[in-house]
Amino acid sequence: MEEIIIRRPLQIRWVSVISDILLAGMVHGPLAAPFLAASRVSILPKIGDIIYFMGQHVCPQPDMGVALASPFIMAVCMRCYGTVVGLLLTRLLYLASHGKGFYWLNQYGWSGVAVSSVLMMAYPLELAGQILGLWSFQNYVVTAFGLITGLGWGMLTMPILHERLRLIIDFN
Repeated sequence: MEEIIIRRPLQIRWVSVISDILLAGMVHGPLAAPFLAASRVSILPKIGDIIYFMGQHVCPQPDMGVALASPFIMAVCMRCYGTVVGLLLTRLLYLASHGKGFYWLNQYGWSGVAVSSVLMMAYPLELAGQILGLWSFQNYVVTAFGLITGLGWGMLTMPILHERLRLIIDFN
């Protein structure tokens, strides 16, 4: 009987690992910040302050966050968090589909970039409409617009960030 040995050298795609770590931080950080800030353990409120500091610099309306541990609110508004949820959903979809599917926009070249850009404009257009007084801030509405933006962004970038590794098979 002949045996075939398949050796898989450990291949770490650092871009994929780092982007997953950043996405995990973006998903959990805004949710954890109010609970960390409300904590009585000496170091935890300081960690919450760091998360709030980051939220102040990435979110145009961090004061519109949802109150999770009253009086402390999420570190970002629901528009920003909707974008993060869209990115998370596309990452999970990429894991399930292994990057195969018509909806991954990177395979269409500049046309895919154009479609992604149109989808990503949902966030700034909704924000502009609110600032111009066309409508008021409503959590459900801004979350939906953020989600559309996150989906558009993720459908373009997830295949680029997490492209499949080639399996090296050695028949020695």
